[in-house]
Amino acid sequence: MSLVEKVKFNTQGLIPAIVQDCRNNQVLMLAYMNKESLLKTVETGQTHFYSRSRNKLWKKGESSGHVQNIKEILIDCDMDTLLIKVEQTGGACHVGYRTCFFRKITNKFEKLEIVEKPVFNPDKVYE
Repeated sequence: MSLVEKVKFNTQGLIPAIVQDCRNNQVLMLAYMNKESLLKTVETGQTHFYSRSRNKLWKKGESSGHVQNIKEILIDCDMDTLLIKVEQTGGACHVGYRTCFFRKITNKFEKLEIVEKPVFNPDKVYE
């Protein structure tokens, strides 16, 4: 049995993938992979995911050029969550930030504070 056969995909055939910067350990994003996108990620050395909203595979950076070059892939003890350490080119967030986690919840969940600066203009990248 190959190692990918031991991965525990959920009932939709997906596994969550946390993407982390390999240099500073900043969490960049969370996305989902199916078996095909996981195999393509391993094969190419760049992240590929499965879009639940579009029901299709997508390569990170295919539109923006902001690719993720893989340095390490880890899997948790239950084999149902991935941690992918990458070198990020440009921003990981489609709304222009380096990380998708650019807002901090404050005032007992009543306010959002932006704690990052945009690194690109999404209107110019995704024309």
